[in-house]
Amino acid sequence: MTFNGTIKGRGAQQNTPNKFLEHIYETRADFLEYCRLAGEEADNNRTQYIPIFPKTIVNKVTSPDVGMQYSMNTYQGCEHGCIYCYARNTHEFWGYSPGLDFERKILIKKDAPRLLEAKLMHKNWKACTIVLSGNTDCYQPAEKKYEITRKCLEVFLKYRHPVGIITKNALVLRDLDLFKELNKDGLIGVNISVTSMSETTRRILEPRTTTIKKRLEAIRVLSEHNIPVNAMLAPIIPGINSHEVLQLAKAVSENGARSFAFTVVRLNGAIGGIFTDWIKKTMPDKAEKVLHQIQECHGGNLNDSRFGIRSRGEGKIATQIHDMVGLARRKYFKEKSFPKLNTELHEQYKNGQMKLF
Repeated sequence: MTFNGTIKGRGAQQNTPNKFLEHIYETRADFLEYCRLAGEEADNNRTQYIPIFPKTIVNKVTSPDVGMQYSMNTYQGCEHGCIYCYARNTHEFWGYSPGLDFERKILIKKDAPRLLEAKLMHKNWKACTIVLSGNTDCYQPAEKKYEITRKCLEVFLKYRHPVGIITKNALVLRDLDLFKELNKDGLIGVNISVTSMSETTRRILEPRTTTIKKRLEAIRVLSEHNIPVNAMLAPIIPGINSHEVLQLAKAVSENGARSFAFTVVRLNGAIGGIFTDWIKKTMPDKAEKVLHQIQECHGGNLNDSRFGIRSRGEGKIATQIHDMVGLARRKYFKEKSFPKLNTELHEQYKNGQMKLF
């Protein structure tokens, strides 16, 4: 299952140790080589779907610079395999590696719609936008089979509750019917991630994601139905996609996006090692340059955990990125804005509209 020395169709190229586990089990390299020579498949690289049963589904977001108050994730782990994904670290809490396990062991929350309904019906709950997903993509490949995200959207519609979507998968268009109903009351906002205009870059950076063409099409179709779309040009990675800021902003604006957001990449936790291993295998000629430029944005480190600074970066390279973003906003988004979602209707629908009488 390797291609040019890398694992085909995956972002991470290894399973890094889980920091919470005392014992680590490794497959010896000589055994893998023996299997290869013998014509046996030592690692079939298939994705596993594993049901889990959490007691709650809505999470309060305490980070002041994330831009949301509540999130929920219908899946843990993400088959998209984006090498830079900050959510990789969360897989360690489930006993898995943030490397290949994050992409190949997907945890399925079938009870999510029921748990969401219980939350929205709770007497103490006050309507506040809940974002799908704050961690892993709610429209990743598993959604095509399980339709958990769609069922949750039906709950949001039933109780007239505002919901945000973050995705990089064109599968989002499957639920256009629900979006149109939610949008009648100003209850929906969609964030679509577009990180490069180059398919070559997209394939190695985000190996199992929708093509850039399909993402732009999703922005266009949603916008044609007056559904507000914010483009996530994130993360900006120096030396990989940092030169594309203006091109990306122009493309998403022309397709109807009302705003865009960005972050400067930071490689927190285990992601620093996973990314370093990946770039040395996939971009050996530019690996050191990219790693050094990322470090220049974070005071000599691959990561910075300081609120307010960690996603913006510091230094000359970060300043150049911010200047390009400012120019892009002035040039392509001067007369555009993303609306605030409606939180006024939920109380009326909490108990079957009884509060109207």
